[in-house]
Amino acid sequence: MKIACFFNQSPGTIGEYFRRAFTSLGHRVDQVNTAQADQCQDAYDLYLRVDHGDYTHDLPERLHPRAFYVVDAHLARSWKHIQRQAARYDIVFCAQQSAAQRLARAHWVPMGCDPEIHGTRGDGPIRYNVAFVGNDGGIPRKLLLQEMRERYPNSFIGRAPYTQMARIYHEAKIGFHYIECTSPLQDMVSMRVYEVLASGTMLLANKLQDGTFEAVGFQNRREMVWYRSPQELFELLQYYLTHESEREAIARAGHQSVMAKHTYRHRAERIVDLLHKELGL
Repeated sequence: MKIACFFNQSPGTIGEYFRRAFTSLGHRVDQVNTAQADQCQDAYDLYLRVDHGDYTHDLPERLHPRAFYVVDAHLARSWKHIQRQAARYDIVFCAQQSAAQRLARAHWVPMGCDPEIHGTRGDGPIRYNVAFVGNDGGIPRKLLLQEMRERYPNSFIGRAPYTQMARIYHEAKIGFHYIECTSPLQDMVSMRVYEVLASGTMLLANKLQDGTFEAVGFQNRREMVWYRSPQELFELLQYYLTHESEREAIARAGHQSVMAKHTYRHRAERIVDLLHKELGL
């Protein structure tokens, strides 16, 4: 297929990962900024918009068949725009299972990882106890990260270029993840989950809504480890920092799982399959 992929280009964006994935499958993919959609020629087999949080612009009505990959349904300010704009698409793909159930012509396609960018980086020495690449965010994540800095000063907690993320996680004993679970649409396994697992490091993540991790095939203490409270978080941190064989076994299982089933190439294959079945492309 010849695909026009609409997203605002920036380092480490989901749109770029999908562009790379579709290209690896042999499709021709041209990236177009959403603000320039009106200038896009009617010369493609598919017009795919990848959600990047900007709803000021949309694809013009003349472009068909068109698809929308929804990411930010869990954000209230985004969800109202997504509901309005998604109705105009021939097919919709959602990172959240619950969002796919609430939108017309929608299918659940989770996020994933890009092995060339997020995959294991060599066999370098362990440098950090804990790694978290990102900003501190709000409460309670900010407080959890601050306590980690105090308890485990030999850690990497902060921002870094996306090209260095895999190396940082790979050189840590444990990768940390926390995401707020206040929205009924927050049943999304976020990018960081797949990225940490791809690096070959054990992931310690807060438990999401019942069944969220299980729906993508992850089990507690097999591919990753879940915590349900700050107290349990620090108990598990201390336990796995001092139980190397258990930690490494979980890290290996998590890495094998994402490489086998959860890359953006897998997601692109799923989208192509749905396009064949639903739209005859």
